[in-house]
Amino acid sequence: MGRLFGTDGARGVANTELTCELAMQIGRAAAVVLTKETAHKPKIVIARDTRISSEMLEAALAAGICSVGADAVLLGVIPTPAASFLVSKYHADAGVMISASHNPVEFNGIKLFASTGYKLPDVLEEQIEELILDTPENISLKSGTDLGRIVSRYTAAEDYIRHLLSTMDTDLSGISVALDCANGSASATAQAVFTRLGAKVYMLHDTPDGTNINKNCGSTHMESLMRYVEAHPGLVGGFAFDGDADRCLAVDASGRKIDGDQIIAAFAKHMKEENRLSSDTAVVTVMSNFGMRDFGKRENIQIVQTAVGDRYVLEEMLEHGYNLGGEDSGHIILSDYANTGDGQLTALQLLRICKKTGKTLSELAETMQKSPQVLHSVYATAEDKKRYMQIPAIQNALKEAADILGENGRVLVRASGTEPLIRVMLEGSDAVQIQSLCEKICRTIEENIG
Repeated sequence: MGRLFGTDGARGVANTELTCELAMQIGRAAAVVLTKETAHKPKIVIARDTRISSEMLEAALAAGICSVGADAVLLGVIPTPAASFLVSKYHADAGVMISASHNPVEFNGIKLFASTGYKLPDVLEEQIEELILDTPENISLKSGTDLGRIVSRYTAAEDYIRHLLSTMDTDLSGISVALDCANGSASATAQAVFTRLGAKVYMLHDTPDGTNINKNCGSTHMESLMRYVEAHPGLVGGFAFDGDADRCLAVDASGRKIDGDQIIAAFAKHMKEENRLSSDTAVVTVMSNFGMRDFGKRENIQIVQTAVGDRYVLEEMLEHGYNLGGEDSGHIILSDYANTGDGQLTALQLLRICKKTGKTLSELAETMQKSPQVLHSVYATAEDKKRYMQIPAIQNALKEAADILGENGRVLVRASGTEPLIRVMLEGSDAVQIQSLCEKICRTIEENIG
């Protein structure tokens, strides 16, 4: 991770860590780096989620962009994958999404996209960081008629909705489904997408007020969706998006959670049957369940692992031409239709499989049999995240757990790239055992940091 940018853009508590001043600096530096080869007046699109701080940061970013001579095009509240798609559709030179994804409301973030709609590679983020932190004097401010303008594009949500509709070769008539929009960006688009395809939708958490994004809802808090589906017979299930709608997790008709690994396995099997799975390969991360490995062997599908982060999944996909990848957290990349994770696209394509095959969401989830797995998080400062693996007591706890599990399990501990957390994941054949070992590791970390 860089000095400003983590695994998914620059992120922090709005107005204290991610300040207006920093947002303006990022706008200036990004405009300089990402438009330096253009022979025309540069144009950068800006989208945002529903957080109370997003409009404030939008204003600062737009000011920074205009101050170096680029135009800022405001797209309003739309999902992150919509911003990614519209960068290229609108022939913009770059794009920005203001969102902290699944994080609580006090956080916000700035994600940058190249003119292709792809997230920036590390080398370009490093150039932007250098301009801001090391050589700000190299940023030339414009004046007079050379300044950029701020304009609004009011068709952004509709243009994205039409794109999603174009990915479907069947309607969803006869399907009733619950949609949890996390009081975030999906609130602007989800109901229209699914109803236009003929589905009957029951909307949950789709009334954002600036303060309730991800609050006890969405893909990180699925309890209310699970209860709702269980209490309403006749629904095929439900889908939960996160704050910027680039994630999707599902619930079957009984209210049972379906995670990203199960979704990827369902896609991989069906795409292979339709001869659409590139190189018969799915890309996942090291956090994926052991069951994914067993699924791949059984279905003769290659399972490729990367570091945690959808950007690393996408890099692997682009390098080798794969068209399916994702994370157990619900970032699913279907690169035939999108160049980033897209929660609504994921939900639509899962329902397409249901409609084409007659299978239920529960039956699709059973494509992969999961091994017992536990995941806990420990609060950690930025300094803690840098040093925790050098602490002997923590090293010993990890080794002890690994020795106990042997070849039938694993221990994976990593610092989050987007939150002040150290994540502890254990997997094995005995659910009680791995839960006990995970709790012991977490206690050891808590006792030895801070």
